[in-house]
Amino acid sequence: MSTAYVLINCDLGAEEFVISELKSIDGVTEVHGTFGAYDIIVKVKADLVEKLRETITWKIRKIIKIRSTLTLMGIEGQE
Repeated sequence: MSTAYVLINCDLGAEEFVISELKSIDGVTEVHGTFGAYDIIVKVKADLVEKLRETITWKIRKIIKIRSTLTLMGIEGQE
């Protein structure tokens, strides 16, 4: 199983909307609002790395009100 963490910056005041949208995406296992340089952190899991990439690129990054993302890929076997 492949895992990625996506750090998200969104429009000011759009955090609750973005969090709600993220929770409806298949493969998203955790969503947390954060303080600091990023507004939201998301944990995404998929059986294949390609499916993980598709979820991040075509579902998460397409949510309106998201300004930027930073993706951190987990290392299999170091979980």
